[in-house]
Amino acid sequence: MTLTATDDLERTDEAFARNRLLATFSPETRALLEPFSSVVDFELGSVVHGSGDSVINSYFPFGPTMVSLRIELSDGRTIEVASIGHEGAVGGIVSCGHAPAFAQAEVMVPGPALRIPMPMLEQVKAGSGHIRNLFCRFSDYLLSQVMQSVACNAFHSIEARAARWLLTAQDRAGSRIELTQEALAGLLGAQRTTVNAVARTLQDEGLIASRRGMIQVVDRGGLERRACECYAAIESHFSGIIGTSGSGAADCNADCD
Repeated sequence: MTLTATDDLERTDEAFARNRLLATFSPETRALLEPFSSVVDFELGSVVHGSGDSVINSYFPFGPTMVSLRIELSDGRTIEVASIGHEGAVGGIVSCGHAPAFAQAEVMVPGPALRIPMPMLEQVKAGSGHIRNLFCRFSDYLLSQVMQSVACNAFHSIEARAARWLLTAQDRAGSRIELTQEALAGLLGAQRTTVNAVARTLQDEGLIASRRGMIQVVDRGGLERRACECYAAIESHFSGIIGTSGSGAADCNADCD
């Protein structure tokens, strides 16, 4: 994995403010974790963890960072089953520590993340009802992504799936998404020629602008109309079970026992 790390306090402040899980941590919980935390900068294509790797750190993306959880078949084909940006965390928090990873986590949009060693995160979780509840809710959200992906890949057109993915990427990375059409094809489990044709159609309709290594969302409303129901379903589920405070609809900021 290619990354650089820094203990810059200003960037740590940014991580706790901009990651939607970290933003719900109490000052006391943050104070326990900060001495062991560091900001890392992921490069495009960095592998956060491979399938079967023991997970020793959890990474909380912020900024434009977007990580893809991908399954590889024996013939070398891969497909994305879920993705994580500033709303979540990669590694460990859904498996109670050092359990081996099942999917490969690969950086699709480069950017920063806060790295926290799993032993410290487990220690804090053991003493905080809020953190335990928060991580359980995020696990439910991640599972809902996987289940929705199964339905989406089985029943929805490649055009609708591509529009859904671009909307999700825009939410996390902004309107200018550093992504090649070849990479998008791999995420969608489609042929590059098929995705090239889809991109041309969306561009001809004025929904996106595409050039080498970059896709820009031009007309979000139009892209939403092109997307399948899966985008709205996942966003609604996240808001319902996690919300702005990490406690779902209850919207409670205080740690609970």
